Formats: sequence, C-alpha cells, structure tokens
Amino acid sequence: MVTVNAMGDKCPVPVIKTKKALDALTAPETIEVLVDNETAVANVTKMAQSTGAAVTQEKLGEDEYKVTIQALAGEETQTAPAGAVCDCVPTGGDTVVVISSDKMGSGNDELGKVLIKGCIFAITQLDELPKKMIFYNGGATITCEGSDSLEDLKNLESQGVEIVTCGTCLDYYGLKDKLAVGTVTNMYDIVESMNNAGKIVKPC
Repeated sequence: MVTVNAMGDKCPVPVIKTKKALDALTAPETIEVLVDNETAVANVTKMAQSTGAAVTQEKLGEDEYKVTIQALAGEETQTAPAGAVCDCVPTGGDTVVVISSDKMGSGNDELGKVLIKGCIFAITQLDELPKKMIFYNGGATITCEGSDSLEDLKNLESQGVEIVTCGTCLDYYGLKDKLAVGTVTNMYDIVESMNNAGKIVKPC
C-alpha cells in the first residue's frame, strides 16, 4: 500500500504527486490518495484512469476524501497524457508557450494569479518540455524580481527551455533592470518563433 498525502495541496499538485507515485511502481500496487476537495478527487481519478488503473473514491469526512487506485506496473501501465496532469499545459517537443498576462483566465484576478502559477509549475512536471516560453505585456512581470514563478522558470531554463521576455514590455512597465530569468527579446523574434512553432499554447 502506498499513501499519497495531498491534503491542502492546490491544483495541479495532487495529480502530480499521484503521477509520480504511479511512475515509481515496479509491480502492481494499491495507492491511496488523500485530498481535501472534490475537484482534486475528479482530477486524480481522471489521470489514474488514463493509465489503465481501476479507481474508487470515498468521502471520509468534511473536506476529506480518499481516492484508491489499483495500479498496474511495467508493460501493462499506460503513460498518462499531458492533459491528465493539467488541461492547460502543452505536450512538449517544438511547442512554444505564449504568456501575455500575470493572470490566467478572466473573472477574479486573485484566482487568475493562482491559476497561472499552477500552470507554470505543471509545465515543469511534463515528461517532454516545450521548446520556448515567450512573455509579453502583463506576462513580462512573471519573469521579473518578486514573481512567485521564478523558481519554476529557472528550473525550466536549466532543462533547456528558452525563456524570453519582450523588451518593449519591460521598458513600458519599468522592469528592464528587474528581469530575473531568461533573456530580452523583440517583436520580430516573437513573431518568428510563433510562425515557426509546431504548436502554440496560450494559457492566459
């Protein structure tokens, strides 16, 4: 029996913890995943089922749930697709990720900032990383000092992902001296990169 404690973890951490536990198996095993919300239950279930595992859920108490996974291993195990980790992330290869805001989606700005941070973290967990990440307009703030995503972006850069930020945008926001990861780029390079990309992903 393997227990994954994801109580209190925000999306996509419960799914990523569970995927790592599944990937570590060398023989069929039962994995119990503890989470504190129904969304995490649904996300963990979706990812585990995508590997061919049998999954059941149980509510243990208020804000306490258990997902039980009868996991396969070895040749029987399927690889969970990138969308099973987080629907907003790319599948890698020659993919270019374009981020134009410090928030993801519209509605609530605070939630939007939580979502974009979670999305960038989820990208760090992909088996195949994108080729390049481009930040412009409000997204330029994410690559600068004080950003909550700097550690994740530096991790991606160390693994070969090119991180670039629009120089005009940095100038406009007064952040040229605050860039903390990657390099400065220009609009021609941005357009050329997007034109030559196998796939463009824009999570904002």
